[in-house]
Amino acid sequence: MRRFLRPGHDPVRERLKRDLFQFNKTVEHGFPHQPSALGYTPFLRLMAIGTRSGAIKLYGAPGVEFMGLHEENNTVMQIHFIPDQCQLVTLLDDNSLHLWSLKQHGGASELREEHRFTLKGPPGSPPSATQVTAVLPHSSREVLYLGTESGNIFVVELPSFRVLEDRTISPEAVLQRIPEDNCNRRSCELVEALREHPKNPDQILIGYSRGLIVLWDLQNNKATHHFLGSQQLENLYWQRDGSKFISCHYDGSYTQWPVSSDNRQPEPLENTVPYGPFPCKAISKIYWQTTKNGFPYIIFQGGMPRASYGDRHSISVIHGSQQTAFDFTSRVIDFFIIFGSDPAAEFDDPSALVVLAEEELVVIDLKSAGWPAVHPPYLASLHCSAITCSHHVSNIPLKLWERIISAGSKQNIHYSSMPWPIDGGTNIAPDPPQRDLLLTGHEDGTVRFWDASGVCLHLLYKLSTVRVFLTDADPNDNMNTLGEDEWPPLRKVGTFDPYSDDPRLGIQKIYLCKYSGYLAVAGTAGQVLVMELNDEDAEHVVDHAEADLLQDQEGYRWKGHEKLKTRDGPVRFEAGFQPFVLVQCQPPAVVTSLALHSEWKLVAFGTSHGFGLFDHQQKRLVFVKCTLHPSDQLALEGPLSRVKSLKKSLRQSFRRIRRSRVSSRKRRGGSGNASEVQEANAKFDQDALQEMELAPVQRKIEARSAEDSFTGFVRTLYFADTFLRDSSRHCPSLWAGTNGGTVYAFCLRVPPAERRMDEPVRAEQAKEIQLMHRAPVVGILVLDGHSTPLPEPLEVAHDLSKSPDMQGSHQLLVVSEEQFKVFTLPKVSSKLKLKLTALEGCRVRKVTVANFGSCKTDDYSENDLAVLTNLGDIQIISLPFLKLQIRYPCIRKEDVSGIASCVFTKYGQGFYLISPSEFERFSLSTKWLVEPRCIVDMPEVTSNNHVHNKSGTENAARKS
Repeated sequence: MRRFLRPGHDPVRERLKRDLFQFNKTVEHGFPHQPSALGYTPFLRLMAIGTRSGAIKLYGAPGVEFMGLHEENNTVMQIHFIPDQCQLVTLLDDNSLHLWSLKQHGGASELREEHRFTLKGPPGSPPSATQVTAVLPHSSREVLYLGTESGNIFVVELPSFRVLEDRTISPEAVLQRIPEDNCNRRSCELVEALREHPKNPDQILIGYSRGLIVLWDLQNNKATHHFLGSQQLENLYWQRDGSKFISCHYDGSYTQWPVSSDNRQPEPLENTVPYGPFPCKAISKIYWQTTKNGFPYIIFQGGMPRASYGDRHSISVIHGSQQTAFDFTSRVIDFFIIFGSDPAAEFDDPSALVVLAEEELVVIDLKSAGWPAVHPPYLASLHCSAITCSHHVSNIPLKLWERIISAGSKQNIHYSSMPWPIDGGTNIAPDPPQRDLLLTGHEDGTVRFWDASGVCLHLLYKLSTVRVFLTDADPNDNMNTLGEDEWPPLRKVGTFDPYSDDPRLGIQKIYLCKYSGYLAVAGTAGQVLVMELNDEDAEHVVDHAEADLLQDQEGYRWKGHEKLKTRDGPVRFEAGFQPFVLVQCQPPAVVTSLALHSEWKLVAFGTSHGFGLFDHQQKRLVFVKCTLHPSDQLALEGPLSRVKSLKKSLRQSFRRIRRSRVSSRKRRGGSGNASEVQEANAKFDQDALQEMELAPVQRKIEARSAEDSFTGFVRTLYFADTFLRDSSRHCPSLWAGTNGGTVYAFCLRVPPAERRMDEPVRAEQAKEIQLMHRAPVVGILVLDGHSTPLPEPLEVAHDLSKSPDMQGSHQLLVVSEEQFKVFTLPKVSSKLKLKLTALEGCRVRKVTVANFGSCKTDDYSENDLAVLTNLGDIQIISLPFLKLQIRYPCIRKEDVSGIASCVFTKYGQGFYLISPSEFERFSLSTKWLVEPRCIVDMPEVTSNNHVHNKSGTENAARKS
């Protein structure tokens, strides 16, 4: 019975665990998935984005961001800020209206939902009677005007959302003021636009979809002017002085109308089809911005010729003789203009065009010649090419950091130098304690380097591996395929590119040594590139080597894709990471594991056929090892078709999953979420005690046969300087773990530095361990004599780690999907194990060593294993005794793509994809926490302030 008894709880350890571990989902990095609405307030200088899943996100200055989620998870259709207030209203596709406020709590601002409301009609009325199509927050800040499909305009009191029935503007009331021969009842169906007069808040402009436009006097409850358009109306916009307004239409035209006191039915001043005379698409939104030089900025969405350019997503800017149609690779959701903030100014003086497309945010500088784009400090389009892998590096040395930034700055010379124009709020979060990099590999063969130190995930540098290879794409192809004299004057903007020239270019593994500046990347077609950082452009030959992993074994024939063709002769590379050697695996299968040891100048790589070791200093292959079992015919079929179908299924799963990302968010200092996690863990401990102090009976794990799975697949590679042959001499070694539960250990002989170029590196297989349960090996780790993980290469040389203890005996930790097992070295005898699947019924998907520091004292920290399971739980397991410390639910078990994309950091944080374009950041540590902390102060409002102009995204002049 003794083996069933559970040891008692240690109160001291329990207190220490509370000082070390705390789970928080802190911030979402990247671009919101499936955006559906856009809003902007010049008063606060904040931008709001709504999504199809019901999320709403506010952004200001870098580091200033807020997030909320509608409980209904319905699509956000419209966002409108209340003038001169820290409030906004959202309209959802279920016809509900929601009032949100920015409130201060605990020294920082929070976004909270205050009220919700659904407009209801009289009993028996059709749904169209109250289906809201247009929303106008009045400058009085007291009411909302709601236009509907039926033509009625309801007035709703704020903040109570009480309908003021006596102020409803009905179609019948409008028709009474208009001559019968000009329109009929159908002319007043579906309110398309509502706009307040910029100089007279007692007048609003009502636009109906059939072309009728009415200027309505709110005080006298009557129509003062009516304007008869001949085409279906799309939108309206007031000019600054209120003497004219612009209407845009379904046929691709826009019309300028005068507003005078003596003519109640004015004729249009001008009607223009900018891309006529052939049939054009609708202009769905328009701005007319005045300037000091007399030439207005006319900015509109759509209007392209239907036959030739009907599939383009464009926004056109016309200023005098200049005209450009900005061409986006994804659908335009909405846009707004940032212009002068002084309401008393005579001119609009626009400075920036902000466009929300379906896959990216683009900001255009209207002040600089050529109208260049502005480099965004946040809302990066992570998925400009589909993300295929990621790699995190903590605590980057300053010199390497500056060199990467310098290389990236040379790539950004085409961007505007304009400061980021959306700069509301104040970031009050402490400065990041260290410099962190997140590297993402992409389908198009690029690697992007992101500053992951703080709340804003900012692109520092982009590396492309395409130049090494010959592909179908011409590197001289210009995105702007049209010449200067072509019409329409289209110009490609944005970074989102959903197409890959060759899927074999896709990056599958990345390994960066932060001390030496060496970088290794591996791809879909068996290519392994080793690079070094160069501060200048260079032209050189990339050395090639082949690694035949099948070792000429008979009976095996590769049926997959061919290897990539390489360029002959010197290749020119821009400043940054430049490849100097290419190792091509044969067969050219996906590289499944990668390790780099920059001190020994060695790179190891593995595929579904085996693994190899390459000396990148002598540019010589050291050895290859075939891991194929006779039953592994699947390894020879080629992964490319499976990769494609997997990617497709992941995208489909992203579309299917609707997550309550905010409600499940555990924020420190929030509404008790952190305490709820602690309570859940306390309940877990209490339940364990109530089980009569008995350990659960373990599930029986059946040993797998070699035929049960794809056994030769190399899952992990690991370099270690340890005792492999005997206990008196340590030596460099390479360890490899496979899908069939086999661990290979090779003893390496690396010549000393003075003879490094003269003598070859030699390798000899020293050990082969076969796990009895044959579960895939996902992690290998060597612990020194103090049971501490061995330091990274060159870490000791840079005085950032203590030298490992080489006096005591070392231990080998092998992590399979089903269990953790510790062996003594060099005998490789079993010492300790933790059976995860037998006890928990789950499997290990990701594992890493993380350092956890105490939040109470700087003197204590410990290394533990952070483990992600196939159920989406994160478990922290102590080293070296393999005791479960705590468990947190993190990712939904159905979110296979999120689990597969998870990456841990060295200090107890992590990232995983919640959509193709967004990383969720989480923290397991009490000490390392990166989350938004910001404040929005409401500017002073003077009595003579009024809203200058509103468009579909609330573009009022800022009040100061």
